[in-house]
Amino acid sequence: MNREELNKELNNGAAGANKPMKPLRKLSRIDQKPKIIPEYQGLHESPSIDISIGDEEKERVPEQQTYHGLHEKSLDKPADDKLDDNERKSSKKDVIIKITSVLLSIAAIITLCLNMPILWYKKSGQPDERVSILTYFKRWQPTIDIEGELDEPTIELNVDTEIVNEDFTDGLDLPQLVEGQYTVLFLGFDEELENTDVIWICQFDIAGGKLHILQVPRDCSMLYYTSNPTTKMNSVYAWGDPEISNIQRVVNCVQDCFGIPIDAYITTACFDIRDIVNLVGGIPMTIDNEIMYEADKIIPAGDPVILNGDQAEWFVRFRHDWLQGDIGRVQNQRRFMRAAMQKMLSIVKDEGKIKLYSYLNTIYKNKWIATNMSIEDLSKLADFGSVLEMDNVMVTMVPGEDADYYINNEEFYSIYSIHKRATIDMLNEYFRPYQRPLLYSESNIVEFVDEYNYSYNDYDDTGATFKELEKATEPPRSTDYY
Repeated sequence: MNREELNKELNNGAAGANKPMKPLRKLSRIDQKPKIIPEYQGLHESPSIDISIGDEEKERVPEQQTYHGLHEKSLDKPADDKLDDNERKSSKKDVIIKITSVLLSIAAIITLCLNMPILWYKKSGQPDERVSILTYFKRWQPTIDIEGELDEPTIELNVDTEIVNEDFTDGLDLPQLVEGQYTVLFLGFDEELENTDVIWICQFDIAGGKLHILQVPRDCSMLYYTSNPTTKMNSVYAWGDPEISNIQRVVNCVQDCFGIPIDAYITTACFDIRDIVNLVGGIPMTIDNEIMYEADKIIPAGDPVILNGDQAEWFVRFRHDWLQGDIGRVQNQRRFMRAAMQKMLSIVKDEGKIKLYSYLNTIYKNKWIATNMSIEDLSKLADFGSVLEMDNVMVTMVPGEDADYYINNEEFYSIYSIHKRATIDMLNEYFRPYQRPLLYSESNIVEFVDEYNYSYNDYDDTGATFKELEKATEPPRSTDYY
């Protein structure tokens, strides 16, 4: 039944009852209260609740504070208020962290660039290779152009394979001819830069933690190695074989006569010694008696006397008043060597190795020395020398005696004739720790005094440690001095 039929039936029913029917009252719509939409609250934000509290509770509850983020300015404070201590410390810490991060990044980039093989390195007798900037700097030889490179030695090295076997290493990576040792020839020139009046052979026994220094008197006769009529050792540099370099002449002479392989050399002039000594602040020494190098060049007596550059030059060159002339000068020079090494040790102790390296850099920069050693090689030797004990540093002199070398019946020169057998014994004891003993026939030493007719053998054993030289006094002077 649909809606019309239902209405019709209702009307008919009402009519049948003769009773008028009231129309259905229209229902009025009940208005509902408007739905209250709650204010949106953030995910982590608690809704605001109105809690009524008594006056007593209000006194105990502190005034509500509004939260502000770490980097958010408070609306309750002026914008220009200073940060509190914690905020200030945090801000500084953030800045430091950022700066440190940037610096570390820059350092990493620089390190990467320095270690990239981008430069070509070339050394005489070796193939070219590509190396990093850092390696190139380490191998840099800033003064090699003065004297040049050394040739391969022509002598037999005769390495003692019972000691130097495949597993043997001295722990110091140097370009060595014989593993375990590194030998440097030191030459000091006169004013003309021709005569080598100072000749020292410095052998670093790296595996043994020792240093042996052999002093070669400048008057040693080297008949086959110089065309100078004096035949003296100090003339080999300028008067030697014209087919080879000056430095190679002296190196060959040393290797052929003394059997000591030379790995490197250092040369310097008397006026360069002045600059080097002044650079390090002088050399403290005990001067037993006044030394008068010339009338206006005097070193006063004292203990100690801080020798400046000029005085140091006078000290190592002075010989006129010594009873034994040049031998007296050689003996006095070893005292200077000890004092100089003591100065180096004090620099490392008081100022650090960085200061020592800065001195080496200045010496290189000003070319006060000439050497075939790289900056890295010289630094390694300086490190090795800085930890040596004075008992482990020994200096000795080539055995021999004064003699006359006659050119003809009337003309002769005073020379120093080497005692060959005593020299070979000394070399085998101190200067061949990793080589087989040197044989008499393997040395080119020429004697001018027969070994059965020696006048004296006072210089056959002059070895002394730097510890023993601590109390050494000046050589004896001639009677004319007193």
